[in-house]
Amino acid sequence: MRNQVIISILFSIISTVLSICLEVDSTLSQSSSDSNTVTVYKSPTCGCCNKWVTHLQEHGFKVIANDTSELKQIKKKHKVPDDLEACHTAIVDGYVVEGHVPADVIQKMLNEHPTAIGIAVPGMPMGSPGMEGSYVESYDVLIFDQKGNVKVYTSR
Repeated sequence: MRNQVIISILFSIISTVLSICLEVDSTLSQSSSDSNTVTVYKSPTCGCCNKWVTHLQEHGFKVIANDTSELKQIKKKHKVPDDLEACHTAIVDGYVVEGHVPADVIQKMLNEHPTAIGIAVPGMPMGSPGMEGSYVESYDVLIFDQKGNVKVYTSR
């Protein structure tokens, strides 16, 4: 009888440990896939936003595109400064990506994990992803934080 109790207790302990290990593994797998998933909020009629979504997909990001007429509210909710606004807002791994930010710059941010709200390409500069055309403008990708600081993260 005593052996059955000990075996039962050991079985419970092993089951609990295995369950915890599976949860941790599941959480880690979910975290790594979440950092590759970009949720985009955009106007349903914006062609350049659709091209930017395609750009991200071509560079290995999984994109969840949400057409909305509430972009101003989304930008405000995610603390995008007015002077950094562009035609779409995205969220990836807890960071905001505002406007036509190149996929490699998003990946750089995800690799570096800066203390920031996010990165932005204000406006719609020609030559940025989704804004390809007959000419290319130079532009800055800006990084912004909770304190209102904005600085150049990289230039193109």
